[in-house]
Amino acid sequence: PIVKNTFVVISSAGPNRDVSKGTREQPFWYEHAEFIDRLVAEGFILIGGPLVDEGGALLIVNGEDENEVREKLKNDPWRDQGILKLESIKRWQIFIDARK
Repeated sequence: PIVKNTFVVISSAGPNRDVSKGTREQPFWYEHAEFIDRLVAEGFILIGGPLVDEGGALLIVNGEDENEVREKLKNDPWRDQGILKLESIKRWQIFIDARK
């Protein structure tokens, strides 16, 4: 069986992000949302959302390794359009979870 790890993915505002507008007002919002919803439905994305003060985003995802995470995220329309820029992918071990 393939062992899934948990990763924290941080993206920053890309050069084409309009910081004067909200997340849902960015160009290609619907395409990005559809892409993200598909990854949630697959069980890849666990939690995610915008980093409000800087225009980036944080995702908590399940993946085999960093390469799989990069591969899954590479076709995000916002990445292609320069609205988000992938900054880091870090393996993460959850010790505390108040939701359980």
